Amino acid sequence: MTLHETARYGSGMMNFVQTPSMKDRVRIKKVETLSDDWYVLKKTTFDLQRSDGTWQQQSRETYDRGNGATILLYNLERRTVVLTRQFRFPAFMNGHSGLLIETAAGLLDKASPEERIKAEVEEETGYRVEHVRKIFEAFMSPGSVTEKLYFFLAEYDSGSRVAAGGGNFVEGEDIEVLELSIEDAMAAIERGDIADGKTIMLLQDAFIHVFSEAGRAIPTVC
Repeated sequence: MTLHETARYGSGMMNFVQTPSMKDRVRIKKVETLSDDWYVLKKTTFDLQRSDGTWQQQSRETYDRGNGATILLYNLERRTVVLTRQFRFPAFMNGHSGLLIETAAGLLDKASPEERIKAEVEEETGYRVEHVRKIFEAFMSPGSVTEKLYFFLAEYDSGSRVAAGGGNFVEGEDIEVLELSIEDAMAAIERGDIADGKTIMLLQDAFIHVFSEAGRAIPTVC
């Protein structure tokens, strides 16, 4: 365990059960491409060896849009964060207003997570950051979507704003840039005004490990 991990999770060593490989327990039988428009939707039929040793045929649909990255900009002295608000059609179709408050994010498009998130946050928010810190990786909807997200934090100040932001017009983005206090952001989660999963995860992590008094005492390890 690294010093940073010890600082975040405590000095007590945690016992992890090593995750076994599934390579020899999955036999791909058939792959069908159902859609290849915006991204790729496939249906795969495979045999899966169950935990009791028996084999079972299953089929699953997977939506492949590549991996992505997301970032929360924060100012510790002012206790503020930078978020975005934009229209999300799938949320709209599920009964939401469609306007989601989020952390800046984007697909990697063959770039490294660090390179991509620096470009994405400037495009969406207008803030330019040189140093970003990855805090974890996560699959957000592993039952159907292959995407893995890389989560970052970065500090900003008034001099970091180099453009208006707003996103990429060609891609249909129409992004509003928001600056909130961390307390207002956390209250917005409680009210349900912030309902985006990646954003909730980053805000809660920053609230605990950056903005809290305990977070202030955590040493930074580069």
